[in-house]
Amino acid sequence: MTQKATLVIGGGIAGMQASIDLANMGIKVYLLEKKPSIGGRMAQLDKTFPTNDCSMCILAPKMIECANHENVELLTYSELSELTGSSRNFKAKIIRKARFIDEEKCVGCGECIEGCPITVSDEFNAGLGERRAIYKYFPQAVPSTFAIDRRGTAPCKAACPAHISVQGYAALIAEGRFQEALKLIKEENPLPAICGRVCHHPCESVCTRGQVDEPVAIDFIKRFVADLDLNSETRYLPQVKEKKEDKVAIIGAGPAGLSCAYYLAREGYRVTIYEKLPVTGGMLSVGIPEYRLPREIINAEVQIIRDMGVEIRTGVEIGKDITVKQLREKKYKAIFLGIGAHECKSLNIEGEDLEGVYPGVDFLREVNLGKKVSLGDRIAVIGGGNVAMDTVRTARRLGVKEPFVLYRRSLEEMPANEEEIEECREEGIPIYPLTNPTRIIGEDGRVKAVECLRMRLGEPDESGRRRPVPIEGSEFIMEVDGVVPAIGQESDWSCLGSECSCTLSGWGTMNVDPITLQTDDPDIFAGGDAVTGPRTVIEAIEAGKQAAISIDRLIRGVDLKEGRGKVWEPVKDISTAGYEHIPRTRMPRIEPENRVNNFKEVQLGFSEEETVAEAKRCISCGVCSECYTCVQACKAEAVDFDQKDRETTLNVGAVVLATGFDLYNVAPLIEYGWGRIEDVITAMQFERMICASGPTIGHLKRPSDGREPKRLGFIQCVGSRDIRHMKYCSAVCCMHATKEAILAHEHYPELTSTIFYMDMRAVGKGFQEYVRRAKSEYKVEYIRARPGRVTLNEESQNPVIHYEDTVNRELKAREFDMVILSQALIPTESNISIAEKLGVELDEFGFIAVPEELRNPFGTTKEGIFGCGFCQSPMDVPDSVIRASGAASKVAEVLA
Repeated sequence: MTQKATLVIGGGIAGMQASIDLANMGIKVYLLEKKPSIGGRMAQLDKTFPTNDCSMCILAPKMIECANHENVELLTYSELSELTGSSRNFKAKIIRKARFIDEEKCVGCGECIEGCPITVSDEFNAGLGERRAIYKYFPQAVPSTFAIDRRGTAPCKAACPAHISVQGYAALIAEGRFQEALKLIKEENPLPAICGRVCHHPCESVCTRGQVDEPVAIDFIKRFVADLDLNSETRYLPQVKEKKEDKVAIIGAGPAGLSCAYYLAREGYRVTIYEKLPVTGGMLSVGIPEYRLPREIINAEVQIIRDMGVEIRTGVEIGKDITVKQLREKKYKAIFLGIGAHECKSLNIEGEDLEGVYPGVDFLREVNLGKKVSLGDRIAVIGGGNVAMDTVRTARRLGVKEPFVLYRRSLEEMPANEEEIEECREEGIPIYPLTNPTRIIGEDGRVKAVECLRMRLGEPDESGRRRPVPIEGSEFIMEVDGVVPAIGQESDWSCLGSECSCTLSGWGTMNVDPITLQTDDPDIFAGGDAVTGPRTVIEAIEAGKQAAISIDRLIRGVDLKEGRGKVWEPVKDISTAGYEHIPRTRMPRIEPENRVNNFKEVQLGFSEEETVAEAKRCISCGVCSECYTCVQACKAEAVDFDQKDRETTLNVGAVVLATGFDLYNVAPLIEYGWGRIEDVITAMQFERMICASGPTIGHLKRPSDGREPKRLGFIQCVGSRDIRHMKYCSAVCCMHATKEAILAHEHYPELTSTIFYMDMRAVGKGFQEYVRRAKSEYKVEYIRARPGRVTLNEESQNPVIHYEDTVNRELKAREFDMVILSQALIPTESNISIAEKLGVELDEFGFIAVPEELRNPFGTTKEGIFGCGFCQSPMDVPDSVIRASGAASKVAEVLA
């Protein structure tokens, strides 16, 4: 069955002309273009030779006709995935790439651009100038729809347990937009000042900047904006929805409970937190020393949650002062258990019950609550995590003369934060790795010594770390006054009575649904250390947030699981080429001798200048930072970050290839100085510079200093007509250079241009007359020569062209203000993949092969597939248009 439809691949001048001709014949056309707009390379040109007519004036009517023609359907930002079938009956699978903009809603107003903090090199302007991550391809783009340049989720966001838009707030901070950065952070993390001090920052371990030099100090720049807000007269308070009558009870005022309360309060629920301790914060307050996390920071962030309407009752023990049954009787619609893990795990070795053995968690709690704890002068702290580090450093501050750490694995495997280990060493506290206590020795009921074994590392265990193996006969004894085990914690579940159906795992943690955090009791949810065992603050915060989502859905009667359980895949294959080595900003600290006898905060925080400089080190892995300022700016509500690539299948009878050309990469041609000498640019860069819609609004400016050039040197055939690169002639360079020289003179009559050429190919279509006019009216000088290299005059900072005058065989040099390279035009890289998908052949240069040039100049090696324009061979715009119409006529014959 014949399909009266055609797929045209390529939305440049040839593709548009073929589409219009076919559409006017009554044939349905699908015009496929991989860029966000049709227009192709011609849209980048200022004028066309030899008439010097405005390129856009010719192009725009065709673009509009394609967009409005009833028989043409534009498929922009799309690519061919597969073609099956045969002539008159093809099936084409098309991938419509996500713009993240709803084309039906976008009005092209551009307000979304204003707030976007991400700038990238502007491809349409040939790398001159920058554009934002949300952009319109060029001012006259058709469709007039914006797109978001979004490669995927940045590794830092994917690695963060709370999936904060790290790249987003780094980009905002880099522009000094601190309040917006804080607001973005608080969408996913209600405790940024706390996390900025104690987070284990897994985001930094995957930061791509680390492949260049060192990871961005993500945690510390977050701390700056959070502290800035806490120290302001009016702190940021999230918008709270209208108050609901529904009540929720939260047990535990640690990070999980506080986070759950924050997100429920935002939704308008009446939330009450019950806390057993006399203070809020849970382990934040009683498990982390003040020199790491000052109490006023905790209190300030908790106060914001109170200001959102959350009631916090301290000194209330669930199961004793009030029961779950009584909470239900008080009409609480749901209960969240965030009781943490406040019980210290046992060492299970001899002598653990001796006087002088003090569990680390208990020790820190007593100290943080202001109680006096006496340990002696020589103390062994057992463990390698943050609790062990906090314990030993706290002991040092309490006057213990010889505190030290025993850890059974290697230093490299210690789970404590790097900063903690580093600061511990700065404070002169020894850490003895590969040392395992086997028994505690006592005298008269009190600790006297600890017996240890030397260890070596064996094969990896279930944690992925190498298992410590005892070394036989390596026992030794260390005399001590006290031992503080800090090897882990567990939860106390005595708070739950018989009215609860909740069950515990074999590890003593609460059994919950991994996505919803719902327990076996439908109205009870749990999260944080109570579910996972001792983990990190940011993981507890994320658990509280997820529980709040579930509780909100439960109360509203909505499916708890729908749309959840997303797997965060980080973007891969991120280029790190070209980034300057910039050292990571170091966190200023109090000197060790000034801090070991007090609990003043050790890390002093970044200054504003340090914070901005550090944020600017981010290399924008995902391009779009997911800061969502465009969402807020778009009144049409057209931004849609949930958009995904989608596939569609088309039935067509024929295919027209009009894939156009690419520009030869001149960077490897180091002899010409491009990329090394600032005032050496390509012809396309010059074209964009001289165009009124270009980055300099039509003003010629030297890239190096912005001065107006007086002398221009054009080098033709850069990369083409060269057996080392492209042996063929690119067909347009001679006239293109002449046109640019004429336009330059029209802009600046005092300017002179010199064109270096092998031979002038100016046959037909008025080209010879065009060159004669350039010489006589526009003072363009032509030198037949072979330019060998371009150097920089160090004194004048001007580029110098060294060449062989091929007329008299002399070696000469000429200095210019700017040098323009007429680079080779080459088949598009996509020709290779398209040829494979279509089953057509390419010639030796990568052009679409034409097997019978004289009989059928539009044919390919496969029936029903035709070519036109530069994809077949080098040609200019008029030839491309003529061939496009010819290809359309051939399609009409096939579909007749």
